[in-house]
Amino acid sequence: MKLRKKIYLTAGYNTVAMGSGRKEFNPKKARPGLEEYIKEAGQGVLKQIGGAKNVDEGVVSNFIASRYNHQANLAAFLPYIDEGLRFKPGTRVEGACGSGAMGLATAFRSVLADVADVVLTLGVEVQNTYKAIYGADILAQAGWVGMRKEGHAYFFPGQFSDRAGAYFDAYGYDYSRKGFGRWFKNMIENARLDPTSQEYHNDTPDLEALYHKVKPNGSAFVDNLNVFDCSKVSDGASAIIVASKEGLDKMGIPFSDAVEVVAYGQAIDDITKLPENLLELTTYKKAVEEALRDAGITMNDIGTVETHDCFTIAGILAVEALGLAEPGKGADFVFEGHTARDGKIPMNTTGGLIGWGHPTGATGIHMAVTIWQQMTGKAGDAQIVISKDKPYGLSVNMGGDDKTLIAIVYKKTI
Repeated sequence: MKLRKKIYLTAGYNTVAMGSGRKEFNPKKARPGLEEYIKEAGQGVLKQIGGAKNVDEGVVSNFIASRYNHQANLAAFLPYIDEGLRFKPGTRVEGACGSGAMGLATAFRSVLADVADVVLTLGVEVQNTYKAIYGADILAQAGWVGMRKEGHAYFFPGQFSDRAGAYFDAYGYDYSRKGFGRWFKNMIENARLDPTSQEYHNDTPDLEALYHKVKPNGSAFVDNLNVFDCSKVSDGASAIIVASKEGLDKMGIPFSDAVEVVAYGQAIDDITKLPENLLELTTYKKAVEEALRDAGITMNDIGTVETHDCFTIAGILAVEALGLAEPGKGADFVFEGHTARDGKIPMNTTGGLIGWGHPTGATGIHMAVTIWQQMTGKAGDAQIVISKDKPYGLSVNMGGDDKTLIAIVYKKTI
């Protein structure tokens, strides 16, 4: 979508992505709940912008707290963050694992419609409330119920296992797994640089050896993926401000602390249908094409990408959907180091869904926070160089198996 006025992001904040892998995580001990994560992320943003008085409205993105936490009506938690948000407009949005970017798009539209200059946009999910097999059934609601009846008990691992199997058949098992293993290694290494990431404490010396030691086993999990191919079950929240130029002025935020949103693409596909081609993320590709076209740029202008690596195969297929590699060459592109933090196009610089974590309703906003951090020099040990020749960033957030997609193009302001 082409934007009729300039939109900016600022004041990003991430809670810790909590779950297995964090030293402080213990499934038998009490942990923070939905309310605590909402409050921490919201207050983390408000402290950067002069308080709640500067906020015009709020958006809360969440996939399925009504199942995980028996809680709905999440927009009404905005005043719980700060009483200054009481009686202000609030909206809750849902688009499965793409809920976060849908929240951002909702905030963009409020600014574009001139009904708000400062929108607090917050995503949250608390998922470690059920054992894995029951949690998988909850997450499966991002797919069509008619399909789930015949699907794997681990529904989405099963869906992407089918994609991985098709990739093995087309391009070779060992070749494909080399690319998958390198993606896993890169994500964990990136996550080690961000203290909020779920894999921050992972000190395994040889990550690829660990990955290849565990072969896919359909009798224990799914046919073509192992546990390291999968994103994390995570609790956490991310928040950021969407603002107009007038909003930045009201908050006293300089351009050096903001990033511009140049364009975004949004695309959906029929949830009742299987993918036409298991070897292509078709809807993903459409959303990216729209975003790049409306931004007036190409992938050659992009300095960093945050992509939805719910599984390693999704990372490989994303590389191909982005046009960075020809079909079947994505595994090589990754294995050769081009998507590593020091490669041609660094991807998921704080670990992505596999390394940083995947609190589903927050993931799309976490992507935006990461881009904002990188483009404003606030990424700490995870910082990469954003060159003047490639001043743009791209995030792509996906709901379901390539069904609900939002791609966002960002640009450094200074």
